Amino acid sequence: MNVFYWNWEFDWLYALQKIHNLVLDRVMAVLSDMGNAGIFWILLAVVLMIIRRTRPAGCQMMLSIIITFVIGNLILKNAIMRARPCQIDETVALLVAAPSDYSFPSGHSMNGFTAATALFYNNKKLGIPALVLATLIAFSRLYNFVHFPTDVFFGIVLGTVVALAVCSVWNRTAKSNSL
Repeated sequence: MNVFYWNWEFDWLYALQKIHNLVLDRVMAVLSDMGNAGIFWILLAVVLMIIRRTRPAGCQMMLSIIITFVIGNLILKNAIMRARPCQIDETVALLVAAPSDYSFPSGHSMNGFTAATALFYNNKKLGIPALVLATLIAFSRLYNFVHFPTDVFFGIVLGTVVALAVCSVWNRTAKSNSL
């Protein structure tokens, strides 16, 4: 297991530990749980795929989630094998269950941003609240001491890039097929 981190990452995480209170603790635990296994985003994509008008957005979300899962969770996490902050400093009390997989990149951040970006690409009105929720879920992973800032940052970047690529290819293919 790789225990590489930058000192500033723990500085940020410890600073977040200082702002804990009952309300934030509950909110951040719920937000973090919402992102578990990408279930919220997967269910949202399924609902959108059922509705004819939003079917393309739902399909693009689901495809983005699948690709991001393969790249991030199956390939990168297992290749990099980065330890989580809560595994390195076990003195910090966790508000959520300690994850059993590796830390880099953040799956919650990847899933949230790949789904929200795909939705935003197709529907700004629905995409803006989805991006806000994805941001809050990503932040909760830092607040809950289960990811380093770079895990979250690269999860956001990976999810966003995959969604933009999927949506771009999907729309180019749809346009060329309609000619």
